[in-house]
Order: sequence, then C-alpha cells, then structure tokens
Amino acid sequence: MTTNALRSPATPRLSSGDFTRLSRFIYDECGIRMPPSKKTMLEARLNRRLRELGMRSFTDYCTHLFGNSGVEERVTMIDLATTNKTDFFREADHFSYLTQQALPEWRQRRGGGGSRRLMVWSAGCSTGEEPYTLAMVLQEFAAGCGDFDFRILATDISTQVLGKAQLAVYHEDRVAPVPLYLKRKYLLRSKDRENGLVRVVPELRAKVSFRRLNFMAGDFGLRETMDIIFCRNVIIYFDRPTQERLLNRLCAHLHPGGLIFMGHSETLSGLDVPLTQVSPTVYRKVS
Repeated sequence: MTTNALRSPATPRLSSGDFTRLSRFIYDECGIRMPPSKKTMLEARLNRRLRELGMRSFTDYCTHLFGNSGVEERVTMIDLATTNKTDFFREADHFSYLTQQALPEWRQRRGGGGSRRLMVWSAGCSTGEEPYTLAMVLQEFAAGCGDFDFRILATDISTQVLGKAQLAVYHEDRVAPVPLYLKRKYLLRSKDRENGLVRVVPELRAKVSFRRLNFMAGDFGLRETMDIIFCRNVIIYFDRPTQERLLNRLCAHLHPGGLIFMGHSETLSGLDVPLTQVSPTVYRKVS
C-alpha cells in the first residue's frame, strides 16, 4: 500500500466564486455582511457540514443548497454562518437601569398599577442567557410589587441555538456571572453533581416564549407590541441602510415611550429612526 493511499481526502477549499454565492445569499436572507475577510471562517464552519453530507467540494454543496431540494439545508447553513455569543448579565449596567429607572417609570405612567402586562422582547436571544437574565431581574422586581406581571419573547434566526435556549440547561461556568442569591432561587443543580450542569427553574421558563425570527422578514409576523426591546450586539453585523430599516421595523412593534437597549459597541448616529437617547445605549421611542 502506498503512502498516498493512507492519506485522507484533502479538505475542501472554498473558492472565491462559491464564497461570493454564499455570502450574497447570507446577506439577502438575513442581512448579515460577509466580507472577504470572513471567507476562512465560513470555510471552516461549513467543512464539517460537507463531511456530514458526504460532499467533496463546495461547488457540489452550492448546487445542493440552491437547488429545489436545498430548502431545509438553507436553514442549516444560516445556523452555521451566524455568530452567537452571549452571557448571563452581559453589559450589566443595562439591568441596573432597567430596575432603577425603566420599570419604576413604566409603573408610574400607569398610576402605580399593573393593569397591563409588561412585554419584553429579547431580539437575537442566542442560547438564552439574555432572556433568562431578564426573567430573573423582572421576577425580582415583581416580588416587590404584587400587581406587576411580565412576559418575554425571545427570538433568533438560528434553530440550533433556540433549541439550546428552550432546554435552559447550562454548565456552571456559563452561570458564573449570576449573583449567588439569584443562583439559589432560580437555578436547579443536576442530581449528578459531577457533570456541573444547572437548569433554569420552571417558573422562569414559563415566562419566556421562544420563536424563530428572521430580521429581514417584513413585519416579523408579530402581533405583540412591546414595552422594552433588547437588541444588543445585533446590528453590528449589518450595513448602515439595513440597520436603519431594521430599527424602524423594531420601533413599529414598540409602544410610544418604549425603550430599546443596544449593545455598547453600537451607535445610532446618522440613522433616521424615531429614537432619542436616555442613557448610554438606551433609547426611547418618540411619538
């Protein structure tokens, strides 16, 4: 047997032409820019998928992806191409502003009562750390005022991360930012202590509903109107015209006076949107 016979097939390489086809599809489908600098990253993420499908080239993969039988594969490819990074209590000052400013003001506008349920949207929820952080914070606020109720809508384009979010199981390393008193109240440890897993308690999971949503899909198919939207570290992946269109669509689902929380690396400077800044990276919808 020759040495060559022992070698595994060469890892497929993504040509410039196939990358252009894939990056154009990603932009058209979900608005995410995929510049040439991302070519190596996309190649690495998709190579495992090619092996799973038994394909030897990206050209074969593109033929399958864009063919009549590739509808389900397009969802899988978007899952692999999108970046999903999140943490519990990420950008923690947002949650301080929420409890110290936003929620008291919301109740005050209603005469101190809770005749209407607070609606919060975690847009781009990834694996669930953000909506479950929100659920902990809002549940703590509710404990101090018996007439306060809330619901959280959590959406993402990736079916893979939504599945993990709905399961609500995390390794202890992932929940390290959660304060100890909240861990004791809202996280259940696995009976097998050696696996280091915890799960969000059922009463908090019941407050969060998950849904797949593509930001490029018209009016998002939402019936709800929100009081607060967390859309943090999402628009950085879009070009400026797409950012402006997306934010105006978000505002269409926000009550007048409602708040949008953005990521600390994001700016609305130069965008024509009905928002005014009330705190660093916190904006209020103006009438």
